[in-house]
Amino acid sequence: MEFKPKKSRSLSIGRGKVDEATTFTVAEQKIPTVSQEPVKSLGRWYDSSMKDTRRGAETLELASESLLAIKKCGLEGKFKIWCLRFMLIPKLLWPLLVYDICSSKVEAIEAEVNKYTRKWLGVPPGLSNMAMYCRKAKLKLPIKYILRSINAAKQDYSPSSHP
Repeated sequence: MEFKPKKSRSLSIGRGKVDEATTFTVAEQKIPTVSQEPVKSLGRWYDSSMKDTRRGAETLELASESLLAIKKCGLEGKFKIWCLRFMLIPKLLWPLLVYDICSSKVEAIEAEVNKYTRKWLGVPPGLSNMAMYCRKAKLKLPIKYILRSINAAKQDYSPSSHP
């Protein structure tokens, strides 16, 4: 088995900061740093910042772009809701579960989704969120709060304290 420096990444930290000056070589081949070429492992991107703050903004941007694409597609409102439910929401849930994104970003995404959902369904502006997401009403919409879905999924994946 042969070591391939091009497929590896290096990260040098000195005094709590990323040291760009330090380079590592193997067989006279330079190993690229994480800041030069970020690495993806198990669905999560790692770069030199080692923070998830940028991923929250990227997810919000992805949500906005995707909602605009669904808006422009020319389908009826109920089909746009179907696209939202079965295509966009699962696409957004993965980064929200993998990265540690603050709840304010999730609420911003949810507000954006809620705005388009109301437009596509043609509901009056005074209709409350409780009426839209209620599970006990006669007319139940098949959409859920994103924040509730995230919290439930994180609760499912968190380690239990019971033996």
